[in-house]
Amino acid sequence: MKTLFLQAPSFDGFDGGAGSRYQAKREIQSFWYPTWLAQPAALVENSRLIDAPPHKTGIGEVVEAAKDSDLVVLHTSTPSFASDVKTIEAMKAAKPHLKVGLVGAKVAVQPQESLEGSPLIDFVARNEFDFAIKEISEGRDFTAVDGISYRNKDGQIVHNQERPVLHDMDQLPFVTPVYKRDLDIKNYFIGYLKHPYISFYTGRGCKSRCTFCLWPQTVGGHRYRTRSVGHVIDEIRWAKAAFPEVKEFFFDDDTFTDDTQRAEEIARELGKLGVTWSCNAKANVPRETLKVMRDNGLRLLLVGYESGNQQILHNIKKGMLIDVAKRFSRDCAELGITIHGTFILGLPGETKETIQETIRFAKEVNPHTIQVSLAAPYPGTFLYDQALKNGWLDAENAELVDERGVQIAPLHYPELSHSEIFHSVEDFYRAFYFRAPKIAAICGEMARSPEMLKRRLREGVEFFRFLRERKEVA
Repeated sequence: MKTLFLQAPSFDGFDGGAGSRYQAKREIQSFWYPTWLAQPAALVENSRLIDAPPHKTGIGEVVEAAKDSDLVVLHTSTPSFASDVKTIEAMKAAKPHLKVGLVGAKVAVQPQESLEGSPLIDFVARNEFDFAIKEISEGRDFTAVDGISYRNKDGQIVHNQERPVLHDMDQLPFVTPVYKRDLDIKNYFIGYLKHPYISFYTGRGCKSRCTFCLWPQTVGGHRYRTRSVGHVIDEIRWAKAAFPEVKEFFFDDDTFTDDTQRAEEIARELGKLGVTWSCNAKANVPRETLKVMRDNGLRLLLVGYESGNQQILHNIKKGMLIDVAKRFSRDCAELGITIHGTFILGLPGETKETIQETIRFAKEVNPHTIQVSLAAPYPGTFLYDQALKNGWLDAENAELVDERGVQIAPLHYPELSHSEIFHSVEDFYRAFYFRAPKIAAICGEMARSPEMLKRRLREGVEFFRFLRERKEVA
């Protein structure tokens, strides 16, 4: 079947791609690669991938591409589901016999509800869906495809048996040739990464049990299943030749440093290739491992600190100690490793006092840049079930973004309201960035690099526009 893989048009500036941790409009426009769509696209011969948001692809162009296809596979999410259904309606109106399926965490945990959401959805692929989609694209009858839910000829919803989790990750082909074929890498931008960048996964799953984290609880699992070192390095070597303009490679694994020995092995091979690279990390990486990675091209670590309050970290099962995180941060600073720190406000146990404690903690560990998100109880997570049980979340009003795609504060507590949590994001950003040392560091960075001057000025305009839009939401 001629197959189209699609990240559909959505809110203006909405980063809903399958590489996005939080599907929302950012404080600074950001777009992650649609790696979870590129992976099955790499398995399906003569497929095509359209990532509409970063390419500003409109619904008309999407419909025309669908008319030239037999099968369309859309990645969807809880915030984008309603919009994605509208895209399906437009495609089916143009080509009624088109087969359309959905993938992603939303349909993995809510297959019945998702199919009931629109009679035009033919199937959803649950959990790890790469080879399920490959089998469907080959024309296999739905009844013979494990891991999917679908409507039979009588309109009844059927749930096939689960598909075994993939353990030999080297069975998956490279995704970067799909990037080369179908994507314009200049359209992918992350504020803390060099531009242009490329990201992909070297493994799936995460050993941590963070109650809020979507992917390990829905699709990836809690076992870190990895590609071999040689397989990863071969893709870097291929991508380096195919994209000579790329300035940085980012490993988007939930926690690349879960296996420190493997991380060091990959680092040493990357050092031989002379590439600059970054990755996700937990704030507990030993100094000796950090040094090996730094000596072999590591530039930046994306670190989920989440909170500066130890009890909140216990509440969310983060498995991180504040003192360890502080020591790790000092080690990175001394070794010259840049940190982009992420924080979440509104997690269980949050109060006005713990918010201030987290702000003080952020100033102390002093990442180069930060991202402050609102606690987002996605269906399928422990946090979602916990919030419903304790009355922190109204199930009838559990939206995660507003009508423009801006993240809202869906959780509330007896001592902390929606509004207070929402406004604390702006307070956090202002307290962290509007400090003399941080302003001096940013100005110095801009003075040393004309490219960085242009970039930071653009980001500044976007950031203040973001703050203004949040005031309108409030």
